[in-house]
Amino acid sequence: MNLSDTVCITFVTIGKSVETPYFREYPWFMKVLLVYPEFPETYWSFRHAITFEGKRAAFPPLGLMTVSSMLPTDWERRLVDMNVESLWPDDVEWADMVFISAMIVQKDSLEYVVDLCRSMGKKIVVGGPYVSTSCESLPDADHIFVGEAETTLPEFIADLEAGTPKHIYKAAERPSLHETPVPDFSIVEINAYSAMSIQYSRGCPFNCEFCDIIEIYGRVPRTKTNHQMLAELDALNATGWSGLVFIVDDNFIGNKKNVRLLMPDLISWSQANKYPFSFITEASVNLAEDDALLQSMKEAGFRRVFLGIETPAEESLKEAQKGQNTRRNLLESVHWIQSYGIEVMAGFIVGFDSDPEDIFERQMAFIRESAIPLAMVGLLSALPDTQLWRRLEKEGRLIGDSTGNNTDATLNFVPKMNQTVLVDGFKSILKNIYSPKEYYSRALDCLSRFHVDRIEPRSSTIIKDLKAFYKIVMTLGIRDRARREFWKYFYRLVRFHPRDFAHGITLAAMGYHFRQITEKYCA
Repeated sequence: MNLSDTVCITFVTIGKSVETPYFREYPWFMKVLLVYPEFPETYWSFRHAITFEGKRAAFPPLGLMTVSSMLPTDWERRLVDMNVESLWPDDVEWADMVFISAMIVQKDSLEYVVDLCRSMGKKIVVGGPYVSTSCESLPDADHIFVGEAETTLPEFIADLEAGTPKHIYKAAERPSLHETPVPDFSIVEINAYSAMSIQYSRGCPFNCEFCDIIEIYGRVPRTKTNHQMLAELDALNATGWSGLVFIVDDNFIGNKKNVRLLMPDLISWSQANKYPFSFITEASVNLAEDDALLQSMKEAGFRRVFLGIETPAEESLKEAQKGQNTRRNLLESVHWIQSYGIEVMAGFIVGFDSDPEDIFERQMAFIRESAIPLAMVGLLSALPDTQLWRRLEKEGRLIGDSTGNNTDATLNFVPKMNQTVLVDGFKSILKNIYSPKEYYSRALDCLSRFHVDRIEPRSSTIIKDLKAFYKIVMTLGIRDRARREFWKYFYRLVRFHPRDFAHGITLAAMGYHFRQITEKYCA
């Protein structure tokens, strides 16, 4: 599952044939309901951690927020994020048309929303990465928009006004992001989220076999202009938001030339606005080779970066066509990035055909030595329309669709390793790395690798921070059965890392979330 929610939109209008006189069916003034389906409880939901700070979801639906800005200005629109609030029939009844964006992991909730809207006779628009690669799984559809929406959505709206909408809309080429508007931050309840989201680029230059990003967005990274990015930051800052901002790019440094040009402006903006935001993003491991870029990211206020490390087994990296990870020492790369005060969060995978018998022990050892607290370990999953999917299909090894959740201990292909050994080994990794003693040890090790001159972006209100701290201490230090390990961690945090105390407490909350999910999956 990807961290990002991008603006790849596939539209589906259900209930009328193409020959229907749509001009009468669709009044030009529209009431549009934008719906974001619910995520299941996973590692990526962060649900058990964000409740400490009184939040209801980790990130807002950036795709729908961007689509909202692309709709005619006189159309009325509302958003229901089902991760924040329930979707009620009255919400659907209000609308002329319902737009839904979803990733694979939201498939069940998506189907529920579609069924509800269809039962109420509403026009339905479905979008997002899931439908872009899984159109055969959709209900009978009159209008399908495949790919990114910057060029096709305006075309659809014009055809709709003329009463001549086509069955399929697919951009002839991947659009430039220079025309992408500032997301509509006004339609979300910003205080319900732990972080806000913006996007700088789409696409990745690498060729990982299991990745669907390069299939959807291509291998030539496209970026917004510096002016666009600063305009988005200004708009977000105007809402009063302060705190985490997730730059959702699947590889923020995919176009290093443009990123280097962006960083001076981003640093200047952060300094001029007294650091209202701290940034997190995703990048490839070759970030560790670029000291100038790392220094710039530090000065701009980057606090965390997600790396796709996948595995310490070089033979498995080669199998996955992840050669960029074989040309450098992965452990040293992680430590070098950490030395700039940027916490490393990373993804790991087991289940490659080339995995050696001792892969589980090697993964645990690497995670321990790398001091990565938030280590996302998953089983290899064959996502639709990826190179891996096509290879396994040719080999006759596919056994079903992916759930989109690579941590639920399910497989959708026949592995080379004995399946019971693989699943049990996978669970053993989770139990180990998220055991309280092991996790707290990594968190302290991580904090010890930060430089003391790390920039601290502006924090939220003291009252909110104190409330969150109280809830964490009451849960982890009083009610939790692992409270003894928490107080040992707390003592070392205060004694050795007082400057990073807030960060350390946040890591403790995240570890609690991961432990709850691990116990659920490994029960």
